[in-house]
Amino acid sequence: MSTLEQSRHLATEIPGPLSTELIARKSAAVARGVANTMPVYAARAFGGIVEDVDGNRLIDLGSGIAVTTIGNSSPRVVEAVRDQVGKFTHTCFMVTPYEGYVAVAEALNRLTPGTGEKRSALFNSGSEAVENAIKIARTYTGRQAVVSFDHAYHGRTNLTMALTAKSMPYKHGFGPFAPEIYRAPMSYPFRDAEFGKEMATDGELAAKRAINVIDKQVGAENLAAVIIEPIQGEGGFIVPADGFLQAVLDWCRANDVVFIVDEVQSGFARSGAMFACEHEGIVPDLIVSAKGIADGMPLSAVTGRAEIMDAPHVSGLGGTYGGNPVACAAALATIETIEAEGLVQRAAEIETLMKDKLGRMQAEDERIGDVRGRGAMIAVELVEPGTTEPDAELTKKLCASAHRAGVIVLSCGTFGNVLRFLPPLTISDELLLEGIDVIAGILADIR
Repeated sequence: MSTLEQSRHLATEIPGPLSTELIARKSAAVARGVANTMPVYAARAFGGIVEDVDGNRLIDLGSGIAVTTIGNSSPRVVEAVRDQVGKFTHTCFMVTPYEGYVAVAEALNRLTPGTGEKRSALFNSGSEAVENAIKIARTYTGRQAVVSFDHAYHGRTNLTMALTAKSMPYKHGFGPFAPEIYRAPMSYPFRDAEFGKEMATDGELAAKRAINVIDKQVGAENLAAVIIEPIQGEGGFIVPADGFLQAVLDWCRANDVVFIVDEVQSGFARSGAMFACEHEGIVPDLIVSAKGIADGMPLSAVTGRAEIMDAPHVSGLGGTYGGNPVACAAALATIETIEAEGLVQRAAEIETLMKDKLGRMQAEDERIGDVRGRGAMIAVELVEPGTTEPDAELTKKLCASAHRAGVIVLSCGTFGNVLRFLPPLTISDELLLEGIDVIAGILADIR
């Protein structure tokens, strides 16, 4: 097992010479469209630290975009993967099935919200799972239209690009996109305040605005599904006003529309609950998971009400690698780790720690327009001082400087002005606070 020291250490400038060499090799060998956030190449990672090829140890506040939630190379996962690789790496579940797939489906059926009979199907990526959730909903309802929301991100495949709101870099130049996709306004409390306090704080009122658009532009009788992130990820870690999700769900139930919750980024303990929709007591018809499900192994899933999940014909769902046995072993070990080590509660502790620290920063710096999020999924929205005008340039400078200082942090948001924090739940308080202190110091120096 890894014994990587849990401290920030800069052995060279970032990027160091070995990373610089690899950057040149990448430019010559890898398609230009595949970009990199950090100018370093990883050599090892464990807990809250990523070590690069030059020996620099970086504080990890990104978790590979919410993937290594239980920490990189988590001991139970390493042991489970090694054991499974020694037995077999692939047979294809559709050809020669194996217990691991069934066990992961059983675990998902147990862990996801709701007590009714459920079924699960396993895939490879979040995008693939979202596509299959749409297929299932369309089969079940016999309808075609699908509604997603402003600021949404659901993936990079053709259908999921259509569901995704932001053009650059996700959609620009890649059309035409899948048809029968429509968009409704999201509850975005920080920006809805421009329309008055009531719209910003009253989730039912914000839902009424969205439902009016859906009724007029789509029509319930044409609608197969509404898909929503309970905390929007790439869109800016937007937490809708209380009551918004429930009101949209109630409308869906009244109109026989499948309510799909996309928990690709917010699921698996990340938000201080096993799934973020639990914070408002939401029981979706279908729930999509990926990212944190298997601590870095490629796996995703759709879980939901049995009568909906069983709607597609036999052999209508599947894929060569879906539910790969090594990934399934990792997922079972990940779930065991979350439950055995109390990581749902740990995420809540991280939220308290971060919001306290970032809230004090906000009180002293009017460029911090908003601090929001749940659990270990926290964001800072940066604006022009005293306004709500997005400051994407400041965000870009802050991220680049943090990277050079040995802190991995990510940006997001429709306007490119949101700094997001996704630390592994196993990071120490000391390491987490050091990372935020580094960012606070850099922000103070940028004037």
